[in-house]
Amino acid sequence: MDRKIVITGATGLIGRELCRKLNEKGDEVTVFTRDIKKGKEILPYLNNFVEWDYNKPELWKNDLNGKDAIIHLAGANIFGERWTNSYKRTIMESRKSATKNLVDSIGKINSKPKIFISSSAIGYYGNKGNEVITEESSSGTDFLSSVCRSWEYEAMQVEKFDVRRVSIRTGIVLSSKEGALKKMILPFKLFAGGSIGKGNQWFPWIHIEDIIGAYLFALNNEFMGVLNGTSPNPVTMREFAKTLGKVLHRPSFFTVPEFMLKLAVGEGAQSILSSLRVIPQELIKNSFQFKYKYLEPALTSLL
Repeated sequence: MDRKIVITGATGLIGRELCRKLNEKGDEVTVFTRDIKKGKEILPYLNNFVEWDYNKPELWKNDLNGKDAIIHLAGANIFGERWTNSYKRTIMESRKSATKNLVDSIGKINSKPKIFISSSAIGYYGNKGNEVITEESSSGTDFLSSVCRSWEYEAMQVEKFDVRRVSIRTGIVLSSKEGALKKMILPFKLFAGGSIGKGNQWFPWIHIEDIIGAYLFALNNEFMGVLNGTSPNPVTMREFAKTLGKVLHRPSFFTVPEFMLKLAVGEGAQSILSSLRVIPQELIKNSFQFKYKYLEPALTSLL
């Protein structure tokens, strides 16, 4: 397709797979990264790298000029550290300020992109119990909800410049390479697998190939607004553990008590234990073709 696309957060799980797909399609990808050496090691088939400090837009603003699309995936790892007040500020600022500075820079360049795609997260909704959640559902009141609201608000400002905006509220991405699934596999291999917490909370998963497909859908179609990046068939944590045990041929009757999780990760445990019965209503409405609608085939493909 030969489009010129800037990607931030390109060395992360979604970014790596998205770069590969776009490169295969003939698009010219420019990577904005804090560490060019690391970027070249992870993405050796790409040629264009720009050193990116989101607090210094004067150093990279001109590299946005003339691009067809900007895909913004960057942000501090939500569970990279215990949620101290300092790290919570890092989580917020790495999303709010970075997105604001990107959007402000777009407003100042001559040749603006046609689309700005920004990642977000299902944490936007907070803990909703058994409520069915769509893109129209209300936001939660906890810390992650406030992060996502600020993140999306700053992304939305790009519409003032006649740039199409899509925010993708990503669920729990299943990949064999890294992320939640890789961390959950080890206890099962040690015959100590099971659910986290009570097990009745909803687990909004999505296969890595389908979240990449959602980003490509946003890029290639005229959709504008918010997309839930989740499978159309969420399961409870108990069902997830049972299915994972089945695929790995391991038992799944152990549990990680809530108090142990809180001791281990602090305030962030509440987000891990949240119940989010998220449905990707807009993708379904727009006839998006999921490769993995159901959990067992998804896990089997990865494991």
